[in-house]
Amino acid sequence: MPQPAARTVERVDVHAHFLPEFYRAALIEAGHDKPDGMPAIPQWDPATALEVMDGLGVRTAFLSVSSPGVHFGDDAKARALARRVNEEGAQLRRDHPERFGYFASLPLPDVEAAVEEAVRALDTLGADGVIIETNQHGVYLGDDRLEPIWAALDDRAAVVLIHPTSPACNCGDRLYAKFPRPMMEFMFETTRSVTDLVTAGVLKRHPRLRVIVPHAGAALPVLLGRIDAMASLAALAGAPPQQTLGEAMRTLHFDLAGMPVPQLLEALLKVADPQKLHYGSDYPFTPANACEQLLNALEQTPLLSETERRGVWRENALRLFPRFRATG
Repeated sequence: MPQPAARTVERVDVHAHFLPEFYRAALIEAGHDKPDGMPAIPQWDPATALEVMDGLGVRTAFLSVSSPGVHFGDDAKARALARRVNEEGAQLRRDHPERFGYFASLPLPDVEAAVEEAVRALDTLGADGVIIETNQHGVYLGDDRLEPIWAALDDRAAVVLIHPTSPACNCGDRLYAKFPRPMMEFMFETTRSVTDLVTAGVLKRHPRLRVIVPHAGAALPVLLGRIDAMASLAALAGAPPQQTLGEAMRTLHFDLAGMPVPQLLEALLKVADPQKLHYGSDYPFTPANACEQLLNALEQTPLLSETERRGVWRENALRLFPRFRATG
């Protein structure tokens, strides 16, 4: 994909994926050859990724493993796959220190192993953060069982990228056969799980966490008033929320992967801090030509001021990942 002549390579992409061949093989072995109802596992290799990044004007992409993650039902296999994925991410970072960062994968819901792998990845391998799916085989982000991992990440002021996965329950065989889960269910999953995270008080108990919510916040910007109102009714029944979404939205970070222009972005800007918005391509699950179209929409939207646009492209991310200031 040729680089447009007028586009300089300076952007930071916080939502990009990698699929090394051994991970592809593990997906297929586990029956995920069409992950989350998608037609196929996309192709990925470092050289092509760098070419696409150049075309999009991306200086640095933070790589992560997408849904369905690394845990396919066997704790021991999940631990081994997480280690191998994270070692591969660390090698890509060493090979291309200015171009690639990475978010470490964790073998959740095996919490003990996840804490061990998070500590190893962040403290030894040099991961830039961790990626955690919206549910871990039915364990959502506000679940008390995840407290040890939140505590370990808070101790390190870690950056956490939340990524949607398929719901923990089947919402209908006919609909699942008709629609891939990323079309709608990923958005509902993000809304459900971040609501659980916030109302369970995880962010209040662990204030050093820096959490990135994907896809412009999914339905959260539109539904937060309803959610907070209904949560206040629940408080009358003795189950008060530990934090409201309205409070949390100004502290959470959001990537703009997907198709946020114009509807989602307009809603998000009303409730989020513009200095916590970040560019995300979602490559290769979003093909390169679609990444180009979505980038053009962000370049041209009147919803962002030029100052806000510069923040989305680069400056906001560099506050999260200051090591790249010296190399960019």
